[in-house]
Parts: sequence; C-alpha cells; structure tokens
Amino acid sequence: MTPSVPRAIALAGLGLAGLWVGATASRVPEAGQGPDGRSAHAGLRGGGAMVQPSSRPPPGWEFYFTRAVYSGLRRGYFESWRVDYPKADRQFLIGLRRLTNISAYELENPMRLDDPDLRRFPFLYALEVGYMSLSQAEVVGLREYLLAGGFLLIDDFWGTLEWENFESEMKRVLPGYAIVDLPADHPLLSAFYEINEITQVPNVRQGMMGGRTWERDGYQPALRGILDEKGRLMVAINWNTDLGDAWEWAENPYYPLRFSNYAYQLGINSIVYAMSH
Repeated sequence: MTPSVPRAIALAGLGLAGLWVGATASRVPEAGQGPDGRSAHAGLRGGGAMVQPSSRPPPGWEFYFTRAVYSGLRRGYFESWRVDYPKADRQFLIGLRRLTNISAYELENPMRLDDPDLRRFPFLYALEVGYMSLSQAEVVGLREYLLAGGFLLIDDFWGTLEWENFESEMKRVLPGYAIVDLPADHPLLSAFYEINEITQVPNVRQGMMGGRTWERDGYQPALRGILDEKGRLMVAINWNTDLGDAWEWAENPYYPLRFSNYAYQLGINSIVYAMSH
C-alpha cells in the first residue's frame, strides 16, 4: 500500500502535474457537462430547483462518485449540497484512479435522495449537512438506500448548532439507530490505508494561512458512525473537518500536504469499505 498521497497527487512523483494542468485547461468539461461537452445533468438547476437529472452517467464503470442532492436551508447558488462541486469530485477521482485499481468514472454523479436509481450506487457523499432540511420523500429514499446496503460519507459541517441540525435529520432517516464514535480499530480506518490519527482538515483559506484549523466552536474533529444490526457501517460522519476542500485544492502548492494526504486516504478507505461491505 502507498504510505501517503504525494503532492498534486502531486506536483512530482506520480506524474500527475501535467494531468492536473490538462484538467483545468481543456481535458475536463465545464461543470455539468459530459465528456462530449453536452449537458450530463441538465435537470439540476440553480434557484432552489432540484429536478430529475435528464441523463445518467455512461454504464461500464466499477465506481461512480455519487454526490447527494438534498433539500436544505440555503437556496439558489448557495444550495448546501453543491459546495466544492464539481471540482472536488473530479480532483478526488483523479487521485482515486491513480492510486487504486478501481475502475472509476472520471466525472461527477449528482443524485437526488428520492431517486429510485440511487440504489445503483453503493457510495454516497454529502456535505454541509448542518443546513440539511429533508423532505419526507428524501427521508424515505435515504432510509431505504442505507438499509438496502448503501454507504453515506458525511463531510464539512462544524460546531454544535450544525451538529444538532444534522442529528435531528438523521433521527428522521434512521429512527432508533444510535450515532457512535468509531474506535481506532474500525475496519474503515484500514480498508486501504492504515490511518492512525483523526486529523482536522481546515478550509482552504485557513489551511494556506497556517493558523487555526477549526470553525465556529468545532475545535475537535470527530469520526462517528451509524451501524446496522449486523455491525455494518451505514453512515460515516466527519464532523469539524473539511475533506472536500483538501480534495479541491490538492494541486495548490500552498495547501499543506498533510491535510490532502489525510483527506485522500480517508476518502479512498471509505470507497473501498463501501464497495466491500
């Protein structure tokens, strides 16, 4: 196993510097476009409207990085689900494809929680859940997804107030299931990389300034989870940390390597766990 994720996944070592340059120049289409430049998800609009995507990603891939499209307290461009989208998704996929042998689709795959096709994808990513406010259809859709074997990775929410909102929403989704702290020997932390310490990953501004790493009163990072009756991890909860910013800015030489290392390692571990459990 690779001991760490090199810079720009990295600017040297794995030959990804040129690949990153190509991505920002012409290789990767604009947000929401497919490889041919046409809209891949024309039904996802701003202005608070979340409608059924008009197309699905092409078949034939082993893995699709699926992002949860959910109702929240924010509206329009600032809808919570779309923070860091799609750059973080695409740059994470560059690393995943380079560092593992998983056959992964190279573009984003946003999916509504009430979409019955969600079950096709065993891994789901959601962030900024401190602003989550699910409709009843979304509650049912997410519950059915998780109980059928799906895995949800939660990221980028901070402090007591956002935790309380998220916890309230999850009680609607999975009533009767407890949120627990994951022990250091949980299989998630050794699914691909051996992770021995939970690292607080700051947003890009704080990370590059080299100052504090917390936001609001979220001083300590936590890795928590929700397990099913057989002990399978259904929901992995990263609280007081921001993996998505580390993915999004991994190519920036001023963003600290230790944060992007950890973010890629935990992200890859989550995918391997989701696909093997």
